[in-house]
Amino acid sequence: MPHPELLLRARFEAALARAFGAEYQHTDPLLRRSDRADFQVNVAMSLGKALRRPPREVAQALLAELDLSDLCVEGGIEVAGPGFINLTLRNDVLSEALSELLADTALGVPKAVTPDVCVIDYGSPNIAKEMHVGHLRSSILGDTLARVLAFRGHRVVAQNHVGDWGTPFGMLIEHLVDVRQEGRAADLDPSELGDFYRAARVKFDTDPGFADRARTRVVQLQAGDAATLALWQQFVNSSKRYMAAVFERLGVGLVDADVRGESFFNAKLGELADELQARGIAVLDDGALCVFPPGFSGREAEPLPLIVRKKDGGFGYGATDLAALRFRHEVLGGTRLLYVVGATQQQHLAMVFAVANMAGWLEPPVRAEHVSFGSVLGDDRKMLKSRSGENIRLIELLDEAVERAHAAVLEKNPDLSEDERRRVARQVGIGAVKYADLSCDRIKDYVFDWRRMVAFEGNTGPYLQYAHARIHSIFRKAGDQQAGGAIRVLAPAERALALELLAFGRAVSEVEVTLEPHKLCGYLYGLATSFSSFFEACPVLKAPPEERASRLLLCELSARTLRTGLNLLGIDAPERM
Repeated sequence: MPHPELLLRARFEAALARAFGAEYQHTDPLLRRSDRADFQVNVAMSLGKALRRPPREVAQALLAELDLSDLCVEGGIEVAGPGFINLTLRNDVLSEALSELLADTALGVPKAVTPDVCVIDYGSPNIAKEMHVGHLRSSILGDTLARVLAFRGHRVVAQNHVGDWGTPFGMLIEHLVDVRQEGRAADLDPSELGDFYRAARVKFDTDPGFADRARTRVVQLQAGDAATLALWQQFVNSSKRYMAAVFERLGVGLVDADVRGESFFNAKLGELADELQARGIAVLDDGALCVFPPGFSGREAEPLPLIVRKKDGGFGYGATDLAALRFRHEVLGGTRLLYVVGATQQQHLAMVFAVANMAGWLEPPVRAEHVSFGSVLGDDRKMLKSRSGENIRLIELLDEAVERAHAAVLEKNPDLSEDERRRVARQVGIGAVKYADLSCDRIKDYVFDWRRMVAFEGNTGPYLQYAHARIHSIFRKAGDQQAGGAIRVLAPAERALALELLAFGRAVSEVEVTLEPHKLCGYLYGLATSFSSFFEACPVLKAPPEERASRLLLCELSARTLRTGLNLLGIDAPERM
C-alpha cells in the first residue's frame, strides 16, 4: 500500500480536476498534519480566491468529487472553519502503512526524482591556525546536509575550501627559517600551530627587517620558488593532519581528499580575469579590475565593485571564489552549489553569485545557494570566548563536552563498566554539542549552554539518544521472545506514534529543500515524546501475545527511525546508556 499521504494527494488531485477542470489538477492540495485531525487539506483557502468562490463552498464541491471511504473512518471527513478539510484515517490504513514501512530500508524517505550533483562548501578552516568554536557551525551544518542529500539520492561532493595562501604565509615561512637557523626545533605539531602563528605575528609587527623578509617571501611563494613551496607544504601537511583529527573527533565526514585550498585556484586567476575583461564583464577602475553587478551599492549609493584583480596585480577572495564556483560547476559537475558560510559573508557571496550569473556559469539547472548561519554566543550574548578573551579551541570544547557527559552518564547508569561509560560519554558529549547547534534555526545566533546541552530531558541530543537506548532495553528484556507478525494500530497512543513514524519521509524531504536541519530535530523530538507516551499508555512485554508482537514491532520501527534520523544529524545512537 502506498504511503497514506501519497494516496490522499492523488485522490485530491483527481477530484480537483473533476470539480474545477483539468487546469486545476496539479494544484497543491496543501496537505498538512493537524492537531484537530490526522491531516488537514487547505487548498480551498487558496483556490477560493482564484475561483472567486467562498472557500467553504470550494471545499464542499471538492468533497462531492471525493471517495475516501477506504481511507478515512466514518465521519472522519469534515469541513471546518472557513474551509479547512479535516481527515481522520482508518486504523487498518495506518496498520498496513506501518507494515510497509517496516520492509522499507529508507523508512518512507523517497528518492529524488531528478538527482542533483550537490557540491557543498563547508568546514573551511585556515592552514597553520587552530580550529576554534567559530568553525563549529559550518562543519556540523555542512556534514548534516551532506548526509541528508545523499540519503535522498543526490550525489554529494564535499569541498573543504581552506585558507592556505596569501600574505600570512610569508611571515610563517620566514619565522620557520629563523627558528631552524637558531638551531631550535620548530614544533609544527598541529596542537602547537597556534603558538607558532602568534610568535610569527609578534615578530612581523615589531621587527621591520623581519617584516621586509616576510613580504619578499610572499613574492617568492607566489612566483613558485621551489624552496619556499617546500617550506609552505610543511605547514599544509601538518594542518591537514590536525584537521583530520578534529573532524574525526567531531564525527564530520570531511577527509583529506575533500581539501581544496585557495592555492589550488591560484594558477587559474589570471586567465579568469582576462576572460572577464575581454567579455566586458570586468572593467578597470582606478587601476583595479572590477565587476559592478547590478543591484549592489555602497553607503553613498555608489555602485559596489567585486574586485577581481587588485591595483598591485594581486588577487583577492573575489577572484578565488569565482574560480572555485566555476570549477565546481564545470569540472565537478555540480548542479546545486551550497556554501555553508556565516551570515557575515552574505553580501560577498551574493555578489559572487551575481557575477557568475553575468558570466553564464549559473545557467539552469545550475544554481548556487548561501546556507547562512548565525554565531555561537556566550552567556553575555556576545561571541563565545574563553575567560581570557581568546577564541575557544574546538578540541578543548569537545573534550569538555565528553567529560561533562561522562559525569551525566555515571549518574544515570552507574552499573556500566568504565570502558563502556567512556565510549557512551564520547557519543553523548559530541552528540550533545552537535544537536544543540542543529536544533536551533541556523540563521539565528544561539547561546552555548552546557547545562541544557547535556541534559537528559527536553529537546536535547541526550534525550533522543536515551529514548533509543530505552527501546533497546525493551528488546533485551524480551530476549528470544521477540516475534514477527503484523502491526495492529488500535489504542490512541499507538495512533499518535503511527502518525509520527509515517511523517519521517516528509521531515527529511523538507530538510533537502529548505536546508534547515532544525526541522528534522523537531521531528525527532516529537517522535521521541510520542514513543514515551505510547510506552506509558500501552504495556509492551506484559500485553497479550498478539498485542505484544505488534507493539514490539512499533518499538522496532521507532528505534530504526530514531537511529536513522540521528545518523543523518551525524549523531551516534547508543543501545545502552
